[in-house]
Amino acid sequence: MYRLILIAVLLVILYYLLRRAIRKIGQGDALENSEDGGASGKQMIQDPVCRVFIARENAVREQIGGQTYFFCSRGCATAFEKQLSG
Repeated sequence: MYRLILIAVLLVILYYLLRRAIRKIGQGDALENSEDGGASGKQMIQDPVCRVFIARENAVREQIGGQTYFFCSRGCATAFEKQLSG
């Protein structure tokens, strides 16, 4: 009985290790695609104010406090700056 439990636990651990390895391989491919410049414009980003997703190439880019933020509109950028200041 203990052998079956031990085998089941080992199989579960093996499953999670394989799953993690496969995810890392997939993330490595995604990083390679984004480094070539062609895929980076098609990346979807989330507006920190209204939480909508927009294409990075269509987003309003603002430098606030030394960090770059992306917004769906100039109004969201202004609202974000007001939130940070007070």
